[in-house]
Amino acid sequence: MGFLPSPPRAVLFDRDGTLVVDVPYNADPALVQPLPGAAEVLDRLRRQGVRVGVVTNQSGIGRGMLTAAQVERVNAAVENLLGPFDVWELCPHAPGYGCICRKPRPGMVLRAARRLGLDPVEVAVIGDIGADMRAAAAAGSRGVLVPTAVTRAEETAAAPLVASDLAGAVELLWGSR
Repeated sequence: MGFLPSPPRAVLFDRDGTLVVDVPYNADPALVQPLPGAAEVLDRLRRQGVRVGVVTNQSGIGRGMLTAAQVERVNAAVENLLGPFDVWELCPHAPGYGCICRKPRPGMVLRAARRLGLDPVEVAVIGDIGADMRAAAAAGSRGVLVPTAVTRAEETAAAPLVASDLAGAVELLWGSR
């Protein structure tokens, strides 16, 4: 058996399709619906002293389809339903803007780790698409893919770790500990 890395000290989650049902360009907090098991997984991590955060692309802001205030209200609804997060990072830019924050670039993961006082190697990212995994890898963090109907087969094949749900993703990160 090879060396197992120590468990992460923080887990960063993609928002849409990972923690909550993906409602494209959601501006309505009333439409926020947690995915099954999300609250339990987050509660378990918090009880174990693991920091939790969200890293989310919100290109609707850059595209002029949403305001930052609308996204803040949706994020507040996520927190109301799933509990407090230690860090939120969002990229408001449209694709092609050239920023370093938009996943698959590592900017949000690196900034979240820095804000938590952690090295990126101490952080894991759980998401539902390849961009989440590529952002984790580019930052030097571990990634676990939890595929959904929108996840492409090649993204699943390329993912370093794959789980069928959030609880399984956390189990992969902690192994049999």
